[in-house]
Formats: sequence, structure tokens, C-alpha cells
Amino acid sequence: MTERLQKFLARAGVASRRKAEEYIAQGRVKVDGQPVEKMGQTIDPERQRVTFDGRSVTPPNQKLTVLLNKPAGYVTTMADPQGRPIVTSLLNEPGLRLFPVGRLDLDTEGALLLTNDGELAHNILHPSRQINRTYLATVKGHPDRDALQQLRRGIVLEGHRTWPARIRELRRNQETTTLEVIIHEGRKRQVRKMFAAISHPVLHLKRVAYGGLRLGSLASGQYRRLGPEDLKMLFRPAAK
Repeated sequence: MTERLQKFLARAGVASRRKAEEYIAQGRVKVDGQPVEKMGQTIDPERQRVTFDGRSVTPPNQKLTVLLNKPAGYVTTMADPQGRPIVTSLLNEPGLRLFPVGRLDLDTEGALLLTNDGELAHNILHPSRQINRTYLATVKGHPDRDALQQLRRGIVLEGHRTWPARIRELRRNQETTTLEVIIHEGRKRQVRKMFAAISHPVLHLKRVAYGGLRLGSLASGQYRRLGPEDLKMLFRPAAK
């Protein structure tokens, strides 16, 4: 039975379908030793050999998704040319190649999903799912009501308007304010850019939940395997 190459790569745990398309376009994927020349190519996994960066690709029998409490200073890539520590170095899952679902900035902490289930990753990242991400943001100064209302309505960042954010103040001290911020977009450094736009730069940022799945008491640098009920929680709304 044939299937699209990017779907096969996702099923094999190489990456999400969207990322797999990037790898194909970069010439990193070959079928029967030949570079793939067109997007949307179909293959027969039973008869054809697929390689990624020269390594054979076969769908794993065991699907695994974990929730990691990412420390600051780790990059959410599979390798880093600058030699910085990568999040997968925190895992101890021999024989399983897990990849990050989406990203967290180098200096951002908290909830990060890693999986070898490309279809699950595709569903989590697809904009139509609108899965909420909940953050705790400590910002410089004290944003007033009008400034926060701008973010709640959506603001223009780099030519595109953000979706409305849910924001509530948790506490403040003499120099900073800590807020809960809930968004469902995954733009690069979005929360930081939102608060920079209202002149209250983020000093510390931590993601604490995906949908209804919360980080809880998981220690920094630690992770836990997710079961079926955990995966269902991903697609439930964040608590109000």
C-alpha cells in the first residue's frame, strides 16, 4: 500500500509532516538512493528504501510521547552547530528517537512535548486545533489595564495580528508583574514580542500547560511518559 512520503516520515518519527516537508525540500530524504525531486511523492514502504541523512527510516513499533520540564539554556532542536545543550540529551529512552513538538526559546523554561509519533505532532501543531499554551510571564514594571486590553484584543506583530490572548495578573512587586498568559499560536518568541510591544519586556517566561495538560510538580530537567488520558488532556481547553 502506498502513502505520501511526508506522512511516512511522520509515522516513522522523523518529524511532524510539516517539518518532514522541509527536510524533503532540503534534499535530506532519498528513496531507493535517489533524492526526492517533487513534494507529495508516494512510496511503497514495503518495497522501497527511504533514508534520512543517510540513515534508513522504518516506522517504530512503539509510540511514545513525553512531557519535559525544559530548563533554560537548552535548545529545542535535534542538534546544534553552536554546541549548546539540546533537550533530547535530557531523555533516557534507548532505541527511541523522540523529537520536540514545536519549540521553546533558549531562555524559556517549562512544558515541552517530545514524541516519535509524527501524526500526533501534526495534530498538535496544526492551527485548526487551536491548542492553548499557558505561560507564566514576569515582566518589567506594571502594565496598566489599557495595555493589557491591547493584548487581549490582539496586536500587530511583524505585519500579522495576533489572536486574542487571555491574560490575568497574578501578583506584582515593586518592580515587576507576574501574569498568566494563554495563547494558541506558536509564533517564534511571541509572548516576549507581545509584551515588548507594550513596553513591558519579559524578564522570565515559563510554559506551564498545553491545553488541559499541566506541568504540575515536574522538576526542571525531568520528564514523564504520557498515557492515553494525558494525550486526551492535550486537546481539552485550558482551565479558566
